[in-house]
Amino acid sequence: MKFRLIIISLILSLVFYGSSFSQDSTRKAISYNTFKYSVPNNLNELDGTSALTFDPLKSKLNYPVLAGVGVAYSGIIFAINNYYANTWWKDQKTEFKITHDWKYALWIDKLGHFYGTYTISHFFSAGLEAGGVQAETSYWLAAAGALAMQTYLEIEDGYGPKWGFSPGDVTFDFLGATYSVMQYYYPFLKNFQPRVSYYPSDQYLNGEKEDLNVADDYQGQKLWLSFRMKNLLPENLSEHWPSFLMLSIGYGVQDLDGRGGGTKNFFIGFDLDAEELPLHGPVWQFIKNTLNYLHFPLPGIRISPNTAFLVFAY
Repeated sequence: MKFRLIIISLILSLVFYGSSFSQDSTRKAISYNTFKYSVPNNLNELDGTSALTFDPLKSKLNYPVLAGVGVAYSGIIFAINNYYANTWWKDQKTEFKITHDWKYALWIDKLGHFYGTYTISHFFSAGLEAGGVQAETSYWLAAAGALAMQTYLEIEDGYGPKWGFSPGDVTFDFLGATYSVMQYYYPFLKNFQPRVSYYPSDQYLNGEKEDLNVADDYQGQKLWLSFRMKNLLPENLSEHWPSFLMLSIGYGVQDLDGRGGGTKNFFIGFDLDAEELPLHGPVWQFIKNTLNYLHFPLPGIRISPNTAFLVFAY
């Protein structure tokens, strides 16, 4: 999970969105009640204009913003490449190798790749939409860009002395990018929101992790899937469920031994839907949407390896 890349993308997306404050989009502003129905999201404006009527010759593209997106994309690749070239990829071998590490870190690494590519797609699509690109096109371009970025890093890993090209990582990168696009065409899928929480593990805090890279601090990470129960429950139950309250299932690991051993932890807990915050406007809509990529520390239960109530399931 490339946390540095995700954080940089978030900052740049906020800049792009702020520079195009008048830009609006269905994904950021339309009511999430839409997600109760599995229908294509072809509304390009809130007045109901169909995306099928989009005329590129009449569209108002913000070229400075789009240029900034391109520069940012190139800059992020350069920065990440420079970082890993001086850490993970030092003293590279010339022979390319493939590593089948499906069970590496008890699968939390693979879930992290899904989440990472999915989240990067969100940030870049926001930048493209702020530049005036049609929503549908921005989803496709952002997903392709995020997947290309992650695949490049994976190919470089294939030449690293301690690493290898992982088909498993690339598979979950592809699934993360695909899920981002599918949520555009099938808004019902937005009732199922991938999230993450992170608190440094003891190994990280004690300086035992190589180069203190949070991307490898698997024991400090938890991957979550949040459910919009208001939209998923039968109507007779839904009317009693608070619209701001979600349920999440989570997965974490402990006691990793580096050889595929360790302990799997499963959680269930409450979560918040930031979309219900009474803040309006395109920038606020982007911020609220982005907050829903993070798990909120609320009460929950650890299901395994032993059951326990947690005041803050984080």
